[in-house]
Amino acid sequence: MMSVAGSISPLVAGLWLLNIVLDTGGQLAFKAAAGDETAGDGLARWKHMASRPWLWLGVASYVIEFLVWIAFLSLIPLSEGVLLGSINIVAIMVAGRFLFGEKLTRLRVAGILLVTLGVVIVGVGG
Repeated sequence: MMSVAGSISPLVAGLWLLNIVLDTGGQLAFKAAAGDETAGDGLARWKHMASRPWLWLGVASYVIEFLVWIAFLSLIPLSEGVLLGSINIVAIMVAGRFLFGEKLTRLRVAGILLVTLGVVIVGVGG
């Protein structure tokens, strides 16, 4: 479902953006669930995480993302979809920096820029 000159159709773009939001949201929810310092250790930690909404928000995000991803892949070639999907790494790293204070070294920033450039090339070049 590519439109003129190999550009991405609005449906594909919408599914792609929704996938980014769901994947990033799921990862952030899992980090919030796993990063609770009051959770304890071992089985107590797992019980604590299972009782928190963050874990289940992450699971729900992943279930919906799975459906969105299948719809996305039904409209574009797998090789292109996987490359476009790699932007999720960038979104997760940037969100982790802002929400959890995670460190972005120069090397990680260089990686973010390279991944972003690759996604732009795939998206424009189709």
